[in-house]
Amino acid sequence: MEITVFANPQALAEYAAQYASAIIRSAINERKRARIVAATGTSQFEFLERLVSAPNIDWAAVELFHLDEYIGVTPTHPASFNRYMRERILKHVPIAKHYLLDGSCDPGQTIAEVGAELRRAPIDIAFTGIGENGHLAFNDPPADFSTEAPYLVVALAQATRKQQLNEGWFTSLEDVPRAAITMSIRQILKAKEILCIATGERKAAAVKKCFEGQVSPDVPASILQTHARAQIFLDEEAAHLLERSARH
Repeated sequence: MEITVFANPQALAEYAAQYASAIIRSAINERKRARIVAATGTSQFEFLERLVSAPNIDWAAVELFHLDEYIGVTPTHPASFNRYMRERILKHVPIAKHYLLDGSCDPGQTIAEVGAELRRAPIDIAFTGIGENGHLAFNDPPADFSTEAPYLVVALAQATRKQQLNEGWFTSLEDVPRAAITMSIRQILKAKEILCIATGERKAAAVKKCFEGQVSPDVPASILQTHARAQIFLDEEAAHLLERSARH
Protein backbone atom coordinates (compact mmCIF):
# COMPACT_ATOMS: atom_id res chain seq x y z
CA MET A 1 0.00 0.00 0.00
CA GLU A 2 1.17 3.50 -0.84
CA ILE A 3 -0.43 6.78 0.25
CA THR A 4 -0.21 9.96 -1.82
CA VAL A 5 -1.70 13.30 -0.78
CA PHE A 6 -2.75 15.98 -3.25
CA ALA A 7 -3.35 19.67 -2.68
CA ASN A 8 -7.01 19.50 -3.72
CA PRO A 9 -9.59 17.11 -5.18
CA GLN A 10 -9.05 18.43 -8.70
CA ALA A 11 -5.33 17.64 -8.71
CA LEU A 12 -6.11 14.23 -7.24
CA ALA A 13 -8.72 13.45 -9.89
CA GLU A 14 -6.41 14.47 -12.74
CA TYR A 15 -3.53 12.32 -11.53
CA ALA A 16 -5.81 9.40 -10.66
CA ALA A 17 -7.27 9.43 -14.17
CA GLN A 18 -3.79 9.39 -15.69
CA TYR A 19 -2.76 6.54 -13.39
CA ALA A 20 -5.85 4.44 -14.06
CA SER A 21 -5.85 5.03 -17.81
CA ALA A 22 -2.22 3.90 -18.06
CA ILE A 23 -3.11 0.61 -16.36
CA ILE A 24 -6.13 0.11 -18.63
CA ARG A 25 -4.06 0.76 -21.76
CA SER A 26 -1.34 -1.59 -20.57
CA ALA A 27 -3.82 -4.41 -19.91
CA ILE A 28 -5.36 -3.99 -23.36
CA ASN A 29 -1.93 -3.98 -25.00
CA GLU A 30 -0.86 -7.12 -23.15
CA ARG A 31 -4.06 -9.18 -23.09
CA LYS A 32 -6.37 -7.49 -25.61
CA ARG A 33 -8.77 -6.52 -22.82
CA ALA A 34 -8.98 -4.73 -19.47
CA ARG A 35 -11.31 -5.71 -16.64
CA ILE A 36 -12.18 -2.94 -14.21
CA VAL A 37 -14.35 -2.48 -11.12
CA ALA A 38 -15.78 1.00 -10.61
CA ALA A 39 -16.83 2.62 -7.35
CA THR A 40 -19.66 5.08 -6.86
CA GLY A 41 -20.12 7.97 -4.50
CA THR A 42 -19.29 11.65 -4.49
CA SER A 43 -15.52 11.12 -4.15
CA GLN A 44 -15.46 9.48 -7.59
CA PHE A 45 -17.22 12.23 -9.58
CA GLU A 46 -14.25 14.24 -10.82
CA PHE A 47 -12.02 11.21 -11.26
CA LEU A 48 -14.53 9.39 -13.48
CA GLU A 49 -15.23 12.55 -15.47
CA ARG A 50 -11.54 12.76 -16.34
CA LEU A 51 -11.13 9.03 -16.87
CA VAL A 52 -13.82 8.79 -19.55
CA SER A 53 -12.14 11.72 -21.32
CA ALA A 54 -8.67 10.13 -21.25
CA PRO A 55 -7.12 9.71 -24.71
CA ASN A 56 -6.16 6.51 -26.51
CA ILE A 57 -8.23 4.01 -24.56
CA ASP A 58 -9.96 1.30 -26.60
CA TRP A 59 -13.08 1.25 -24.46
CA ALA A 60 -14.60 -1.52 -26.58
CA ALA A 61 -11.94 -3.80 -25.05
CA VAL A 62 -12.92 -2.90 -21.47
CA GLU A 63 -15.14 -5.05 -19.25
CA LEU A 64 -16.89 -3.17 -16.43
CA PHE A 65 -18.17 -4.29 -13.03
CA HIS A 66 -19.18 -2.22 -10.02
CA LEU A 67 -18.86 -2.69 -6.27
CA ASP A 68 -22.34 -2.55 -4.86
CA GLU A 69 -26.03 -1.75 -5.16
CA TYR A 70 -28.98 -1.16 -2.88
CA ILE A 71 -31.55 -3.94 -2.66
CA GLY A 72 -35.02 -2.76 -3.61
CA VAL A 73 -33.85 0.23 -5.63
CA THR A 74 -34.68 0.26 -9.34
CA PRO A 75 -32.08 1.20 -11.98
CA THR A 76 -33.99 4.45 -12.61
CA HIS A 77 -33.85 5.64 -8.98
CA PRO A 78 -31.60 8.71 -8.50
CA ALA A 79 -29.53 6.82 -5.89
CA SER A 80 -29.10 3.66 -7.96
CA PHE A 81 -25.47 2.74 -8.60
CA ASN A 82 -26.62 0.98 -11.76
CA ARG A 83 -27.85 4.37 -12.95
CA TYR A 84 -24.60 5.98 -11.73
CA MET A 85 -22.59 3.58 -13.95
CA ARG A 86 -24.75 4.29 -16.97
CA GLU A 87 -24.76 8.07 -16.56
CA ARG A 88 -21.13 8.60 -15.53
CA ILE A 89 -19.37 5.92 -17.59
CA LEU A 90 -21.45 4.04 -20.17
CA LYS A 91 -23.08 7.20 -21.52
CA HIS A 92 -19.64 8.55 -22.43
CA VAL A 93 -17.57 5.59 -23.64
CA PRO A 94 -18.45 2.50 -25.74
CA ILE A 95 -17.76 -0.27 -23.23
CA ALA A 96 -18.97 -3.43 -24.93
CA LYS A 97 -19.20 -5.70 -21.90
CA HIS A 98 -20.65 -4.44 -18.64
CA TYR A 99 -22.16 -6.39 -15.79
CA LEU A 100 -24.38 -4.12 -13.73
CA LEU A 101 -26.03 -5.05 -10.46
CA ASP A 102 -29.82 -4.58 -10.51
CA GLY A 103 -31.23 -3.97 -7.05
CA SER A 104 -34.80 -4.57 -8.20
CA CYS A 105 -34.11 -8.19 -9.21
CA ASP A 106 -33.77 -11.25 -7.00
CA PRO A 107 -30.49 -10.69 -5.10
CA GLY A 108 -29.51 -14.35 -5.22
CA GLN A 109 -29.90 -14.52 -8.97
CA THR A 110 -28.03 -11.23 -9.48
CA ILE A 111 -25.15 -12.40 -7.30
CA ALA A 112 -24.95 -15.73 -9.13
CA GLU A 113 -24.97 -14.21 -12.61
CA VAL A 114 -22.63 -11.26 -12.07
CA GLY A 115 -20.41 -13.25 -9.71
CA ALA A 116 -19.89 -15.93 -12.36
CA GLU A 117 -18.76 -13.30 -14.87
CA LEU A 118 -16.49 -11.71 -12.27
CA ARG A 119 -14.73 -15.01 -11.62
CA ARG A 120 -13.94 -15.67 -15.28
CA ALA A 121 -10.67 -13.72 -15.22
CA PRO A 122 -8.66 -11.42 -12.92
CA ILE A 123 -9.57 -7.76 -12.45
CA ASP A 124 -6.84 -5.41 -13.68
CA ILE A 125 -7.82 -2.46 -11.49
CA ALA A 126 -10.52 -1.81 -8.90
CA PHE A 127 -11.55 1.71 -7.93
CA THR A 128 -12.77 2.13 -4.36
CA GLY A 129 -13.52 4.77 -1.77
CA ILE A 130 -13.89 4.43 1.98
CA GLY A 131 -16.87 5.19 4.18
CA GLU A 132 -16.98 7.48 7.17
CA ASN A 133 -17.14 4.34 9.33
CA GLY A 134 -14.27 2.75 7.39
CA HIS A 135 -16.45 0.59 5.19
CA LEU A 136 -15.06 -0.78 1.92
CA ALA A 137 -17.75 -1.04 -0.74
CA PHE A 138 -20.78 -1.85 1.46
CA ASN A 139 -18.77 -4.09 3.77
CA ASP A 140 -19.63 -2.38 7.05
CA PRO A 141 -17.87 -3.19 10.34
CA PRO A 142 -17.40 -5.89 11.40
CA ALA A 143 -16.64 -7.01 7.84
CA ASP A 144 -16.29 -10.59 6.66
CA PHE A 145 -12.60 -10.97 5.80
CA SER A 146 -12.81 -14.71 5.05
CA THR A 147 -15.59 -15.45 2.57
CA GLU A 148 -14.57 -16.25 -1.00
CA ALA A 149 -18.01 -15.40 -2.37
CA PRO A 150 -17.64 -12.65 -5.00
CA TYR A 151 -20.76 -10.79 -3.85
CA LEU A 152 -22.71 -10.77 -0.59
CA VAL A 153 -26.06 -9.55 0.68
CA VAL A 154 -25.40 -7.31 3.68
CA ALA A 155 -27.36 -5.24 6.17
CA LEU A 156 -26.36 -1.58 6.01
CA ALA A 157 -25.12 0.01 9.22
CA GLN A 158 -26.96 3.06 10.52
CA ALA A 159 -23.81 5.16 9.99
CA THR A 160 -23.66 4.13 6.35
CA ARG A 161 -27.34 4.89 5.82
CA LYS A 162 -26.86 8.33 7.38
CA GLN A 163 -23.85 8.98 5.14
CA GLN A 164 -25.93 8.22 2.04
CA LEU A 165 -28.62 10.61 3.28
CA ASN A 166 -26.10 13.36 4.05
CA GLU A 167 -24.57 13.02 0.58
CA GLY A 168 -27.95 13.88 -0.90
CA TRP A 169 -28.92 10.54 -2.44
CA PHE A 170 -32.17 10.26 -0.44
CA THR A 171 -34.71 12.68 1.02
CA SER A 172 -35.04 10.98 4.41
CA LEU A 173 -33.31 8.28 6.45
CA GLU A 174 -36.39 6.11 6.16
CA ASP A 175 -35.95 6.15 2.37
CA VAL A 176 -32.43 4.71 2.57
CA PRO A 177 -32.51 0.93 1.99
CA ARG A 178 -31.48 -1.31 4.86
CA ALA A 179 -29.77 -3.97 2.71
CA ALA A 180 -27.45 -4.08 -0.27
CA ILE A 181 -25.39 -6.29 -2.54
CA THR A 182 -21.66 -5.74 -2.11
CA MET A 183 -18.50 -7.16 -3.58
CA SER A 184 -16.75 -9.09 -0.83
CA ILE A 185 -13.50 -8.01 0.80
CA ARG A 186 -11.52 -10.96 -0.54
CA GLN A 187 -12.87 -10.39 -4.04
CA ILE A 188 -11.78 -6.75 -3.96
CA LEU A 189 -8.31 -7.84 -2.84
CA LYS A 190 -8.01 -10.16 -5.84
CA ALA A 191 -7.69 -7.13 -8.15
CA LYS A 192 -4.18 -6.72 -9.49
CA GLU A 193 -4.29 -2.99 -8.70
CA ILE A 194 -6.51 -1.06 -6.32
CA LEU A 195 -7.01 2.70 -6.50
CA CYS A 196 -8.72 4.07 -3.39
CA ILE A 197 -9.82 7.72 -3.41
CA ALA A 198 -10.96 9.65 -0.33
CA THR A 199 -11.57 13.38 -0.11
CA GLY A 200 -12.90 15.83 2.43
CA GLU A 201 -12.66 16.51 6.16
CA ARG A 202 -15.47 14.07 6.97
CA LYS A 203 -13.26 11.17 5.83
CA ALA A 204 -10.20 12.20 7.88
CA ALA A 205 -10.89 10.12 11.00
CA ALA A 206 -11.65 7.03 8.95
CA VAL A 207 -8.52 7.56 6.85
CA LYS A 208 -6.35 7.61 9.96
CA LYS A 209 -7.95 4.46 11.40
CA CYS A 210 -7.79 2.62 8.08
CA PHE A 211 -4.23 3.42 7.12
CA GLU A 212 -2.37 4.05 10.37
CA GLY A 213 -4.28 1.69 12.66
CA GLN A 214 -4.37 -2.09 12.97
CA VAL A 215 -5.85 -4.22 10.20
CA SER A 216 -9.22 -5.25 11.59
CA PRO A 217 -12.71 -6.27 10.44
CA ASP A 218 -13.90 -3.41 12.66
CA VAL A 219 -12.21 -1.02 10.21
CA PRO A 220 -12.90 -2.79 6.91
CA ALA A 221 -10.82 -0.62 4.57
CA SER A 222 -7.77 -1.25 6.77
CA ILE A 223 -7.40 -4.49 4.80
CA LEU A 224 -5.97 -2.39 1.95
CA GLN A 225 -2.77 -2.20 4.00
CA THR A 226 -2.17 -5.84 3.02
CA HIS A 227 -2.41 -5.28 -0.75
CA ALA A 228 0.97 -4.77 -2.41
CA ARG A 229 -0.46 -2.71 -5.27
CA ALA A 230 -3.01 -0.56 -3.42
CA GLN A 231 -2.69 3.16 -4.12
CA ILE A 232 -4.42 5.48 -1.65
CA PHE A 233 -5.03 8.95 -3.11
CA LEU A 234 -6.16 11.61 -0.63
CA ASP A 235 -6.68 15.35 -0.65
CA GLU A 236 -5.25 17.49 2.14
CA GLU A 237 -8.50 17.56 4.09
CA ALA A 238 -8.87 13.79 4.17
CA ALA A 239 -5.18 13.33 5.03
CA HIS A 240 -4.67 15.99 7.68
CA LEU A 241 -4.75 13.59 10.65
CA LEU A 242 -2.11 11.27 9.18
CA GLU A 243 1.36 11.31 10.73
CA ARG A 244 3.11 10.17 7.58
CA SER A 245 2.31 10.31 3.87
CA ALA A 246 3.88 11.36 0.59
CA ARG A 247 2.81 14.70 -0.85
CA HIS A 248 2.37 15.03 -4.59
